[in-house]
Amino acid sequence: MNDAAFSLPTRWRFDAENAGVFCGEWRGDGPLLSSHSPIDGRTLAAVRTASAADYEATLARAVVAFARWRTVPAPVRGETVRQLGLALREAKADLARLVTWEMGKILAESLGEVQEMIDICDFAVGLSRQLHGLTIASERPGHRLQEQWHPLGPVAVITAFNFPVAVWAWNAALACVCGDVTIWKPSEKTPLCALAVTQLAERVCRATGADPAIFSLLVGGPEIGQRLADDARIPLVSATGSCRMGRLVGESVHRRLGRTLLELGGNGAVIVAPSADLDLATRAIFFGAIGTAGQRCTSTRRVIAHRAVEPELERRLRAAYQSLRLGNPLEPKTLMGPLVDPQAVEIFQSAVVRAQKEGGEILAPGGPRPELGACYALPALVRMPAQTDLVREETFAPLLYLLTYDDFAEALAWHNDVPQGLSSAIFTNDYREAEEFISATGSDCGLANVNAGTSGAEIGGAFGGEKATGGGRESGSDAWKNYMRRQTNTLNFSRALPLAQGIKFPV
Repeated sequence: MNDAAFSLPTRWRFDAENAGVFCGEWRGDGPLLSSHSPIDGRTLAAVRTASAADYEATLARAVVAFARWRTVPAPVRGETVRQLGLALREAKADLARLVTWEMGKILAESLGEVQEMIDICDFAVGLSRQLHGLTIASERPGHRLQEQWHPLGPVAVITAFNFPVAVWAWNAALACVCGDVTIWKPSEKTPLCALAVTQLAERVCRATGADPAIFSLLVGGPEIGQRLADDARIPLVSATGSCRMGRLVGESVHRRLGRTLLELGGNGAVIVAPSADLDLATRAIFFGAIGTAGQRCTSTRRVIAHRAVEPELERRLRAAYQSLRLGNPLEPKTLMGPLVDPQAVEIFQSAVVRAQKEGGEILAPGGPRPELGACYALPALVRMPAQTDLVREETFAPLLYLLTYDDFAEALAWHNDVPQGLSSAIFTNDYREAEEFISATGSDCGLANVNAGTSGAEIGGAFGGEKATGGGRESGSDAWKNYMRRQTNTLNFSRALPLAQGIKFPV
């Protein structure tokens, strides 16, 4: 469907068949992994994966790199991240097009994803001079307590296909200024994006004098992720993906008493109250449902609308769905591109069929569009009579359920009655409803928004969720503490040795 030839920009003229692993040098002895574009099904490149020997070489190099990097002053580490941000600015357009080619989101979203990388670099640079500890009053005379933070060690970063570059940056930029090194295992569906970003990072490190192995890359399948989860040399594994994947990673890492930072599934809901601004609500729901073809963990999957406004909201949503421009994500007027692969379309279609069997009424008939390509499908809007088991599940596709409520307490109960707890929203002009929604008895999600949609988190706030979403927090606020170890110091500047709690041993 797309006659434009795919080619990597000159800056990324690497030999993909021999460059799937980076540990300070490019290598790769494992089998080839083909990258296919969901835009038209073409094979973009074949990438060399990591063999067992590659894995060991990468981890050994990362351990050595960490021993050096942790001794570099944090503001100096921040300079490498600053230069990475500048390199990303210069490469923004090229990298965004690569993201669109390889995973299928529209170009505007890909540009936003690269901008998110730039923003987190800026955030991390400022943070490099603010890794503050505490001074704590001691109960003992002539004593002082202090709390400080030290680099943690090599950090494994396992990322998903839907944000093939930004999630790495959330982790890598913070870990870098904290004195850690990272080993990146990207999705098998987006290896070229990972190679391109790692090559940029390598060049920055060589220019700043940093050891390039502070940013390592291992392309491969689940076996690489399992090795990282089992490896005691890695104190922290940050993993983004499905709840099923997160459970496997968590079990392995916690079995060896390591740390995890898990960002897993979501089932975002929007409550639309009687006082809601329906223009705002409609736009937020529509983008939340069809953005990235419904393949965000923050995607809007449920609308819980008050009976008084449901008919008008339904009319507006139907009109929005009818106006949707589905097609080539590289074209400026396209609003939604393909799903990531044909299997995702099959899962989507199966969920729509199941919704009908469970009493759902199809309001906007989503379904495959094979004339556009094997990965294309129109989004679906389905009115459900109740919150069924299917509605409680996360279907990673542009499938939106519409439910009707009468009482606000009922709406909150439905909102929270799902296994996941990532992103949530309410549209209301009632102050009491807004406050209750973000109170301890309101939304049980990590992100709770008032008169704003479920998608589109800013990097300044910590990102993450509760329950089956994993409990992790990435990006802003004090998420940097995940990448460091806390140490409490007692300093005695007296000539006595008093004990805490007033304990006195008989002499």
